[in-house]
Amino acid sequence: MEKAIPRATKRPATFARPEHWSTDPAPQPREAEKRDDPDGLDPTRFGDWERNGIAIDF
Repeated sequence: MEKAIPRATKRPATFARPEHWSTDPAPQPREAEKRDDPDGLDPTRFGDWERNGIAIDF
């Protein structure tokens, strides 16, 4: 087995942080809104829909 190369834990001294980087914490996700669909269909993961037990997408 080859010896693992350790990862860098510090940035080089010449590294300049881009202006768009932020140290703010990530925002908390909001709860999804429940919408009533007249057909009784609910979208599932990745935009798929389920009809008669089969996932379909458009």
